[in-house]
Amino acid sequence: MNNDTIFALSSAPGKSGVAVIRISGNDLLPLSQRIINKKKIESRHAYFTNFKDTSGDLIDQCVVVYFNAPHSFTGEDIIEIHSHGAPAVINKIFDFLRGIGARIAERGEFSRRAFYNNKMDLTDVDGLIALLNAQTDKQRQSALKSLTGNDSITYNKWRESMIEISAYAAAILDYDEDDLPKDIDKKILKQTEKLLIEIKSNLSNTRATRAIQNGFNVVLVGETNVGKSSIFNKLVGRNRAIVSDIAGTTRDVISMQIDIDGYLVNLSDTAGIRESNDTIEKIGITRTHEETKNADLILYVYNELPKEIKTDGITIINKCDLLKNKSNKNVIYTSTKTDEGFDKLLNAIKQKMHELMGASESKIAINERTYELLNECVTELENAINKYDGNYDIFAEHVRRAGDTIGKILGVITTSEIADATFSKLCLGK
Repeated sequence: MNNDTIFALSSAPGKSGVAVIRISGNDLLPLSQRIINKKKIESRHAYFTNFKDTSGDLIDQCVVVYFNAPHSFTGEDIIEIHSHGAPAVINKIFDFLRGIGARIAERGEFSRRAFYNNKMDLTDVDGLIALLNAQTDKQRQSALKSLTGNDSITYNKWRESMIEISAYAAAILDYDEDDLPKDIDKKILKQTEKLLIEIKSNLSNTRATRAIQNGFNVVLVGETNVGKSSIFNKLVGRNRAIVSDIAGTTRDVISMQIDIDGYLVNLSDTAGIRESNDTIEKIGITRTHEETKNADLILYVYNELPKEIKTDGITIINKCDLLKNKSNKNVIYTSTKTDEGFDKLLNAIKQKMHELMGASESKIAINERTYELLNECVTELENAINKYDGNYDIFAEHVRRAGDTIGKILGVITTSEIADATFSKLCLGK
């Protein structure tokens, strides 16, 4: 990591009422004094100032805050300039900063410096990335758990246990039995098995975590002309899908993201299922089957009560304004003409989502990076247990490797490739 003074726009680009420009580097007190035009300034104190360039010309009236190291986001000195959000003002401040030898930050460089200065670990960075990408309240809640150290606590506890187990396993080879805790060999085996069960349990619950992070996949399925597209339009609140009395109008998957009860929902309208000789329609029907395989919830749409009501989703009888008998309690009757049943349908979708989340939500946020490393950890722990034949040297090595994978998740043991892939997902001001 270099010691250049870096800067970036931390607020959203474009014209705005206020822009926040962040500067990080070593010994930025003189620069703070120069910008604020005061010799004595306090850390974490907001100063209103007439910010002037090197020629003495006024750039803008700004609020400036100086954060002294290590009490800052990066662990270095930081200056935050809160200026007006006009592009001309921002560019002028950037010109001033370049003129004093600072450079524009690379993507994620502020967080990278925070990581190397022990202000964050990689799970905190993962949480920050998730928070910046959060579109719904549940995504925000999940991201904050990681960002505020919830995941770090769990991972550190696992890693400390693995270090302890491997240390005792190695000690069994080097010390007399009387010098070690009683039945330590049985205890470390039991402790390893307990760790394995706990980690596998969290891995098995990745479906709920994935649904929070990427969206809950809800798919409308049914024969042609049963009103799937009308239901889709009603749920998304706009005429996104073409509605027609002609059977087979929808020939491809149409998707929209909506917020239901704080969860991101990927709602998909699919091609009606029927026998068809039309090449394009057949492709659409194939894609319908593919969507159902990846669905978290399927909405089965009919115009009349089916012989068999499926239990793996929600059964909808649409166009119920044309029906006389609407007594079956195992289905939801809807009408896009009268709006009947849509409150009940939304409540049913919410209930299904909460059932999935409540029953299987992991206590840690698992993304693609951590998922792969946790699987490696499981493999090493399984090898330690299953291949144990009294050789504690091999047992200790497998547990140590398992601990190393947790270290990679935290960034305690890392490679430049892991760090680069993680930090590159952040914006310039982070």
